[in-house]
Amino acid sequence: MNFAISRRKFLAGSVAIGALAGTSMAATAQEAVTLKLSAVFSEQDIRAGMVKMFAEELKDGFKVEAFFGGTLFKQGTELVALQRGNLQMGNIAPQDIAKQVPEWSVLTSAYLFRDAAHVRAFFASDIGAEFKAMAEEKAGVHILGPTYFGARQVGLKSDKKITTPADLSGVKLRMPGGDAWQFLGEALGANPVPMAYAEVYTGLQTGAIDGQDNPLPNVKNMKFYEVMSQIVMTSHLIGYDLLTISAEVWKGLSPEQQAKVQAAADKAMQWSEEQHLAQEKTLLEEFKAAGLQIYEPDVAAFRKFAQEKYLASDLAKSWPEGILDKVAAL
Repeated sequence: MNFAISRRKFLAGSVAIGALAGTSMAATAQEAVTLKLSAVFSEQDIRAGMVKMFAEELKDGFKVEAFFGGTLFKQGTELVALQRGNLQMGNIAPQDIAKQVPEWSVLTSAYLFRDAAHVRAFFASDIGAEFKAMAEEKAGVHILGPTYFGARQVGLKSDKKITTPADLSGVKLRMPGGDAWQFLGEALGANPVPMAYAEVYTGLQTGAIDGQDNPLPNVKNMKFYEVMSQIVMTSHLIGYDLLTISAEVWKGLSPEQQAKVQAAADKAMQWSEEQHLAQEKTLLEEFKAAGLQIYEPDVAAFRKFAQEKYLASDLAKSWPEGILDKVAAL
């Protein structure tokens, strides 16, 4: 046996095997991280464009699989799916977090935020960081940021001008089902009536309800403006959801990957916010042209009435002390 030749073959084979192993390890290291994302909005929604922009920004190193219209997980179930490891990302309502973290209920109360910029400033602040840490610790989700979708305004069938909460006394105002939403209706001074979203048009048409509250894009999409005479710009609730990622998934990413995901989210959320604000402005002119009266009431009176009602309720017992003043000061 020629030992020298055998040894050369062995060494050559070892180098080849090592090269293959190195190639395999490199391929594994470069394998894209899959992130399944669930959202209840439709693929035609501006926020669907936001998710697609987010996915495009992350195409190198991540694979974002988006499911719209609640097709993967129904509204309200995304948080549990994230906690169980069945979902990596979700665009979820702050109300869902508040069900598990009572302190968060303040973030769903009337007149806490002034506008979209105020919501964004809150989540970028030190106090916002405290609430995000609370959600990560107690609910197992890492919050990338808020996804604005419009301020809720009161739309009425009658032409009675509304200036203060007292003017809404006895007005049957449709609100979504659930105690928190019914309380919001009372905090506006109205008589809240629970009604399914799909029944609102007929409810206004028949007089089963006197009004509804929704962001302007919803009023357009559902054609509520056809059976309304006015829109009272109460801006009582700044509508936003939260772009979240499982805390476990987040912790499993490298600092570089985390920075990349956050940067992509920031860019997409900012774009979405700008699109929504532009749409709201356009819709105001469109509704005016359609003959609706659009005006701003005494917002300070509405804010005072609502916040006093919240502070006197059981909801406020879990709120951090001085939270209203701290958020207002941002």
